[in-house]
Amino acid sequence: MVHLCITFLTKFRATLDGLDNSIQSDHTKIDTVLRKECKTTQPKDERFCWYIGATETSATGMTQMVTKPMSFHKPVEKICGELHKKDASICDLKYEKQIDLKTVNIKKLKVKDLKKILEQHGQNCKGCTEKSEYVKKVEAIAASQGRSEL
Repeated sequence: MVHLCITFLTKFRATLDGLDNSIQSDHTKIDTVLRKECKTTQPKDERFCWYIGATETSATGMTQMVTKPMSFHKPVEKICGELHKKDASICDLKYEKQIDLKTVNIKKLKVKDLKKILEQHGQNCKGCTEKSEYVKKVEAIAASQGRSEL
C-alpha cells in the first residue's frame, strides 16, 4: 500500500513547479490551486482533500498546514508528518496495490485479490465456491489482455 498523502502532495508539488514563481511562494495562491486540483481528483485523493479541508463539504480547515510549508518548499514527507500529528486518520488513507496481470502468478493470489481483479474488470463470479473457479475467471481476463499462460 502506498501512502496517499505523500503521493498526492508530490504530484501537487509537480503541478506547482510548472507555475509562476509568484504562485509557488504565496500560500494563499497555492491554496486556490489546491482547491481547484481537489475538484478534479479520483475518489481516494478526494478523501484526502476532504480531510485537509480543501473541498466544499469539508468540516475542517487545515489547508494552511499544507500550503504554508509548500510556499517555502518544505519536503512533502515532513508536511505529511505534521498532518499525521494533527489527524492520524490522514495516514490511514492508502492507495490499493495494483496487480499486474502480465507478471503476477494468478494461482498464488488470495481470493480477496482475485475478487478485486474481477470487480475492476466489471465481472463477478456468482456461484464460485472454490479458489480455482476464481483463478479460471481471472486467467481468462489475463488471456484477453494478451498474457500467455504460465
